[in-house]
Amino acid sequence: MIAEERLRGRPLGVLMVLCGAIFLEGIDVAMLNVALPAIRADLGLSTTMLSGVVSAYVLGYGGFMLLGGRAADLLGRRRMFLLWLTVFLIFSGLGGFANEGWVLLVARFVTGVAAGFMTPAGLSLITTGFAEGRLRNKALLIYAGTAAAGFALGLVVGGLLTALGWRWVFFAPVILALAILLTAIPLIKEPAVPPRAGGRFDLPGAATITGAMMLLVYGVVRLEHPAEGWVWTAAVFAGGLALVAAFVAIERRSAEPLIRLGVFRSGALVRANLAAILLTAAFFGFQFLITLYLQELRGWSAIQTGLALLAAAADVVLAPTLTPVLVNRFGNARVIFGGLVSGLVAFILFLGVGMDWTYAAMLPSMLLIGLMFAFVYGPLTIVATEGIDEHEQGLAGGLINTSFQFGAALGLSAVTAVNVAALAAGSTGIDALRAGLAVPVAATLLAAVIVASGLRGRTRAPVPARV
Repeated sequence: MIAEERLRGRPLGVLMVLCGAIFLEGIDVAMLNVALPAIRADLGLSTTMLSGVVSAYVLGYGGFMLLGGRAADLLGRRRMFLLWLTVFLIFSGLGGFANEGWVLLVARFVTGVAAGFMTPAGLSLITTGFAEGRLRNKALLIYAGTAAAGFALGLVVGGLLTALGWRWVFFAPVILALAILLTAIPLIKEPAVPPRAGGRFDLPGAATITGAMMLLVYGVVRLEHPAEGWVWTAAVFAGGLALVAAFVAIERRSAEPLIRLGVFRSGALVRANLAAILLTAAFFGFQFLITLYLQELRGWSAIQTGLALLAAAADVVLAPTLTPVLVNRFGNARVIFGGLVSGLVAFILFLGVGMDWTYAAMLPSMLLIGLMFAFVYGPLTIVATEGIDEHEQGLAGGLINTSFQFGAALGLSAVTAVNVAALAAGSTGIDALRAGLAVPVAATLLAAVIVASGLRGRTRAPVPARV
């Protein structure tokens, strides 16, 4: 484990490889979103099939993330990272050769599953490879900033690649993934973490929690289509919650549980994961609405929209530079709270959006959103993984990434449902958009309240402060 060294040499190289992988995951998702209209036009996909292409990835990613985190702990972090990076590469390429919708569905689902295993393995390689403290915090902040940058830059890159042909949106990640894989094989070593006693895999727990996560994510996705029937959506949620209950019962009796339930006794970890859900719900919900506003209501191109959102990617610079200074000075909790307040102000400012707004009127919100991500995303990752035993770092990484992914699905579905309902009630496009903006406002406010509850009654304790 790397303790007091600076980020240089092999440690820096390992971090760059892992950052490349999380950047790959973010840019892959963003580029596909921009390319959807071109894919529909070329393959003649229905709206349901097109929505399914997006949902398939979310189902695979969200459904298998916790299992992926535990697999990294039990089967080896390096092994899982390299194996699933290879699967990601292969099935991304398959998507590029697709000529029918079902091939795209399969490709995106398996790519999502691969990301669900690869991402927690990569995160736990950092948390087990760097000693807890300033060096690990710096590494995590760089990693988190790179993840956010992937999604922001993916919108622009996706627009450029789609202009060449939508299949390049699938082939470009193959090239990047191959470069990362070839660099990772000689560079990354398996962390020297003591093996977990027994080493058995909790198959009943794995089956129930994976099924539960897939049903819950699917239920959230169904919220986007209220016309398809609330009864079936409620049944999906009920099935998911029943599997959660079964999972808890299994874990209480298991000698080698997939998830040690005692980990949830940590108030800091629970608050961090709740805040993570609400953070991404707010951000991705807002991003969907502003894309709708700029492209459909204002007639901007995909490239213009991506460039407009680049200001929100200010965290690429701030996360590795300013955020570590603030965390060392004030602690994680206060920095997170400040970031959430920035985001809340950004979303409130946008409530007054009109059809005649110039980009200058939008810019303050974009910059404040950049501050939010810079001050919240990385510190939440730190809080969710610090103080966790080495043999459970994959689990902690799986939990926080599941929260981020579930929040993104929840935010997208919630703003879509509100927007559709407002339009059905006779609202104009801009009024329906303003109604949808209430979702990111409410989510960010609730996240700030949750984080503030961890600050209440605390003194100015030495860092790292907990959420």
